[in-house]
Formats: sequence, C-alpha cells, structure tokens
Amino acid sequence: MKIQVIGLSDSLWLETLQKLRHDIYHLPEYLYLESIRNNARAEAILIAEDDKIFFLPYLLRQCNDIFDQSLTIKQVFDAVSPYGYPGILLSEKAASTKEFLDLAINQLISALLAKKVCSAFFRLHPILNSGFQKFLSPDNCHVNGETVSVNLKLSEAEIWIQTRREYRTSINKLKRSGMTAKMVPFQEYISEFISIYHETMDRVGAGRSYYFDEEYFSHLYRLGEKVHLCRVELEGQVTCCGIFTECCGIIQYHLGGTSKEFFKQAPSKLMFDYIRFWAKERGNAFLHLGGGVGGAKDSLYHFKVGFSNQRHTFLTLRLIIDEEKYRHLVKLRAKSLNKEAEKLLNTDFFPAYRSS
Repeated sequence: MKIQVIGLSDSLWLETLQKLRHDIYHLPEYLYLESIRNNARAEAILIAEDDKIFFLPYLLRQCNDIFDQSLTIKQVFDAVSPYGYPGILLSEKAASTKEFLDLAINQLISALLAKKVCSAFFRLHPILNSGFQKFLSPDNCHVNGETVSVNLKLSEAEIWIQTRREYRTSINKLKRSGMTAKMVPFQEYISEFISIYHETMDRVGAGRSYYFDEEYFSHLYRLGEKVHLCRVELEGQVTCCGIFTECCGIIQYHLGGTSKEFFKQAPSKLMFDYIRFWAKERGNAFLHLGGGVGGAKDSLYHFKVGFSNQRHTFLTLRLIIDEEKYRHLVKLRAKSLNKEAEKLLNTDFFPAYRSS
C-alpha cells in the first residue's frame, strides 16, 4: 500500500481523477478557490494498492489563529472538506474491498497525525459515497440527514409526475405570466447574480460562511464549461438566478438567489424545472439539489423534496487525530465562551473547539 500527499500543481492529481468518477469538488481548480476563501492549504491524500485507489481532497487550516490568547502548542492544524460534498473517491475494486477501506482510513489518520493535524471533518458525497455507513465505524461516520436529487434517467413525463402537485400548478402559472428561464453567459451576468445572492442571504439571515466575494466568483469562472449560470426573467427583468456545476454526469445546485420583488411568486420553481430537463438533454444522470441547512429537514429541504422522490443519505466523517491536542483546544474554546469543556464535547458540533 502506497500513500502520498499531493499538492494542487502535482500532475498526479488530475491523472488520478481520470481513473475515478468524480465531481466538481475534487478538481484542483475548485480546491484552489476554496483554499483562498478559507486561508488554508489545499492537498489530497492518495492511497493505492494495485488497482485499489483511495483519493481524498481537503483543506489544511491553522488552529493557532482561532483563539484570542496565543497557543502554547505551536503549529496545530485541522483538515476540512471544501464547500459542497467532496467526500472520498474509490476505484471499483477498492469500493468492494472493506479491508482496503479500513486500512486506508488508518493510513489517512497516520498521515494527518504526521502533519500535526488534531482533527478532520469531511463531508461525504451523497451519490458517490452512497452506503459508506455500512463500512465505516459508527464512531467516526455520522448520518447528518438527507439530500434530494432528480433522477434524470427517468422520462420527462415521469420526472414531471414526481413534482409536487402545487409545484406543477405554480410552474405552469409562472410560464403563463411570461416568465422564462435560460442559461446566460457567466461573466456577463455574474455581477447581477452576486447582488441578488447577497440580498437573499441577508433576507434569510445566513451565516458568514454563505457569503462569497467577487474574487471567489472570478476563480469559479475559471472552471469554464463545468459552471453554468441560469437566469429567470420577466420582461427582461431578473426574478431569480442560480449557479450549477456539471461533472461526470452530476449536476450540482451550487448557489442561488431570488429578487425581493418576486419572492412571493417563487420563480426558483421555474428555474429548477428548467434545469432538470436541460440537464437531462445533456445526458446527465443526476440533478443534485442538496438538503436543508446542516442536513436538517427544514423549510429548504421541504422545498427541494417537491421536485423529486429520490433521496440520499448525507454522511460526515469525523476524526479526532490527536486526542490530547483536541481536548486542549476544546478547553481553550470553553474558557473563551465561559462554558464547561464537557458541554462543548457533548454537542453535535465538530470540531468542538470551533464552536461559536
């Protein structure tokens, strides 16, 4: 078994992806833009044995700058997934060999320990990592909820039938009103999107992690034909818009927003209706809409399930790499919050020392 830590510029990164079905979140270009946004270093772990391959991209973050007081322990890091659902990529042979996956996870822990990482939090891919809870330890693998996708292999009639009845009525009404959806040039309309997206985040009271600056979208544009911008308009005026990614037969809903003037009409229903048939025509297999905030079955989740009956389990892999350093950081966080360390450890937030 050979283990390698590879950087963004290493040709082995793309060579490995050519052998594995992957998503936008595994591309080095995507990891690069996320590394800038998170002030982190992007890397990937590659573990191979014959035709068995394990590949996991991640961001390496400093822990020293999350506390007001200086740390007595120098150079402490944690590893985290980039925004979205990257998860672990396995070759076909690796996926059918539980022993290899167990050994690979142990090798991953050893490699991260050597890099002075105290914890790792990885969001698994609901489609590519389906069923992983059967193979991973329940101590490390957590079920965080469900996500929704549209099965694009169904006929257009079957896809339409799976649409919630009142959604079908709303979509038809929006069409009759003259509202239309279409794909538009990313660079030409991205400023308009940013304005509507931030307006939407303000309206829903989203956390800071859901805000993205112009530099982020500039880097996103460099992903080229893998990134698409959809615009819904009425008499030339934008009503809502969304960014979608496309990779290996999987369309991901990335970000979206609705103009406050058209919020009550819910034009995003027309957008998702348009996207699923557009995606199907291009030969894709899934339109992955995601789930609720943090995996919760909230109003966002309820909105998305109106488009499809297909569900996926959303899993996270949570690893405490260095128990001593982890508990030390939790104690520091608890002290800064004027709480007991055990209370932070008993919450679902991981890693507990980043709890707010």
